[in-house]
Amino acid sequence: MNLSRRGALRLATVAIGAALSFAAAADTWPSRPIRLVVPFSAGGSTDQLARAIQQPMSEALGQPVVIDNKAGAGGAIGAEIVARAAPDGYTLVFGNSGPSAVASLLRKLPYDVQKDFRPISTVAMVPLALVASNKLPVRDFKEFLAYAKKPGVQINYGSVGIGSMAHLTGEYLNEAGGLSVQHVPYSGGGALGGAILSGEVETGWVNPLDGTAMVASGKARYLAVATPKRVSWMPDVPAIAEFIPGFESNAWFGMLAPKGTPDAIVKRLHEVIATAVARPDVRKLIEAKMAEPRSSTPQELEALIQSEIRQWQPVITRNNIKL
Repeated sequence: MNLSRRGALRLATVAIGAALSFAAAADTWPSRPIRLVVPFSAGGSTDQLARAIQQPMSEALGQPVVIDNKAGAGGAIGAEIVARAAPDGYTLVFGNSGPSAVASLLRKLPYDVQKDFRPISTVAMVPLALVASNKLPVRDFKEFLAYAKKPGVQINYGSVGIGSMAHLTGEYLNEAGGLSVQHVPYSGGGALGGAILSGEVETGWVNPLDGTAMVASGKARYLAVATPKRVSWMPDVPAIAEFIPGFESNAWFGMLAPKGTPDAIVKRLHEVIATAVARPDVRKLIEAKMAEPRSSTPQELEALIQSEIRQWQPVITRNNIKL
């Protein structure tokens, strides 16, 4: 046997040994705490939704699920930690549409969103909503469309940053509605909210949790929500699809594991998450964040990620959106 054949055999032996080791570990999993990386700061939407299922998961698995906030680079820092972690079920990421799908279309990432993770399940869907300052002279979305198309009228929309889902949704509406509303990026939800309430920007794309607080102040109002149909907690707010058929922009939140995580562990995690999301107390917590509780199979989440990439890549390319 020559050296190259001996080397190949050695590598094959190591690979088989590693596979058997992970398979054996899956039989006793979990035997220690599980690290759930949240790639954003504590207190934000992603963090709050992760904490809604933290305790139910710990109870079902018999081990603590410990949330570890690793913010930075639009979620890429935390996502990379999990992409590089051992695929043993002890390091997971609570991701969302940004770092787990769309970010790969905006810049080069230190991981591959489609190759370095195993989707497990969604936990919630959060639609984006269009909010208007009271200084904008329109009462509803129909009037907004007509007003925005008037010659000489210039309207701005705010977002939480270049390349954010809010930014992409604003450009998507421009294309779908034949508008030319100008984008104004802000450093975060707080800055954007202040700009909308003061009238610094006429409109903004926000999650309903932030939007409801703005509307409650009496200085802003909802124009529409970017869902195929109206949502239960805002029944008087029309869906944009009522005016522009097929229009949709949702942010998903869910869990992923490193690629190579054993099937048995992924199956168990999916079952635990689906059971947790179905619990009335957990649903109440998620709905309190103005989100729709929704679990999925790993295959459904994988398909969702792929469909998002197909949806947003043309919008990003046509509008030359870069980070």
